[in-house]
Amino acid sequence: MAFCGSCGTQIGDGVAFCPKCGSAQASGTPAQAANPGAVVAPPGVPPAAPAVSSPGMTNNVAGALAYILGIFTGILFLVLEPYNKVRFIRFHAFQSIFLAVGWVVFWIAWHMLWLVLGAVTGGWGWIIAGPLSLLVGLAVFICWIFVMFKAYNNEEYKLPIIGDLAAKQAGQ
Repeated sequence: MAFCGSCGTQIGDGVAFCPKCGSAQASGTPAQAANPGAVVAPPGVPPAAPAVSSPGMTNNVAGALAYILGIFTGILFLVLEPYNKVRFIRFHAFQSIFLAVGWVVFWIAWHMLWLVLGAVTGGWGWIIAGPLSLLVGLAVFICWIFVMFKAYNNEEYKLPIIGDLAAKQAGQ
């Protein structure tokens, strides 16, 4: 193990600059020894940090992800700081929340209708309600995929009724 000549911090062998004080080390790196013409920072100046891409995700990805878990991700994107400032993401978050709430309300009403239909017809109503339930569930699933696709393509597609409510909540 080697030590920094300026501050005495323990450093690895072949390290060009001290991680604590930034002073150049006499030994240099093996790459510098192999290439004596390499550009070296002056003593006391730490090496430049590697470029880091900006954190976060693009608006279209955030808008599409707002639909993934319905109410939960909708609220999450309305609360998270960089995303709640962008109208496009707020619109899709609100539309996701309204779609999920509408689906839950419809599903409860549909099951109540099932129970009444089953009681009135002696069980024969379920023969009709079962396939209808599957078709309605498939339609909502396709709608869910469709709005995620539209959000990913940077489109603000408004669903009937809830799309206007979402646009109003997101602001103009």
